[in-house]
Amino acid sequence: MAGLLIVDDEVESREEIRLVVQESQYSYLSIFEAGSAERGLVLLKQNQPNIVILDLSLPDMDGLQFGKKVLELYPNVSIIVLTHLKMFEMVQAAINAGFSGYLLKPLSKMDLFSTFDRLLIPDLIKEANYLRKAVSSSKTIEIDLGNPIQSALNYIHSNFHEPITLNEVADRVYLSASHFSRLFKAEMGVTFIEYLTKYRVEQSKRLLKMTSLPIEVIANNTGFANASYFATTFKRIEGMTPSEYRSIFSNLLHNNDPEEKFTF
Repeated sequence: MAGLLIVDDEVESREEIRLVVQESQYSYLSIFEAGSAERGLVLLKQNQPNIVILDLSLPDMDGLQFGKKVLELYPNVSIIVLTHLKMFEMVQAAINAGFSGYLLKPLSKMDLFSTFDRLLIPDLIKEANYLRKAVSSSKTIEIDLGNPIQSALNYIHSNFHEPITLNEVADRVYLSASHFSRLFKAEMGVTFIEYLTKYRVEQSKRLLKMTSLPIEVIANNTGFANASYFATTFKRIEGMTPSEYRSIFSNLLHNNDPEEKFTF
């Protein structure tokens, strides 16, 4: 997902980051905020952002441990530390943990955007290759009866471009529709339909970013019944039309060199 998760118990710090990003060329990022590691993990599972900005001093978990937990769950997520701590040992620990950046408070816009450039622009190029394969193919999903929700998620991620119903997925994980619906909401924090719709929108955003496919084709390739319903749903979730979203990325790619190298 082209999303940003901010995990910091300081409300002012989260607000500052959000406003800086919303007023930048990276305003296309969906932003999620958490004041604790526990809430951060819930939002991480619900939204699967590609960048997490975290403070090392969280009220319920050491920030380094939280970042490691994130990478255990989602190895491709980029972790950026934003902290008051200037100790070299902490920087070294963050590097050794596989984090992608270590920035100091107060927030420097230049440092933040340089880090975003380093992490996000190359990803746009990689996603283009991924999409050419992912949209046109599906694979057989093994069902883990001990983890039915993860099995359901795997099925959604591989078949989002096809018609999918709650009853169908519940049958695949050998649960009644009502029990599956309750279990899904309890574990993911959103309903089955909400998750499926949001995931389809996220896949459409990749196609809008990296291809010139017509809106109608993108709607069809991401599981939406028609272009009108796709556009209405996209605007409700993202706050802009698919065409407006595509324009943002067109400008972004033209104004940045994806081959430019950055250092940690």
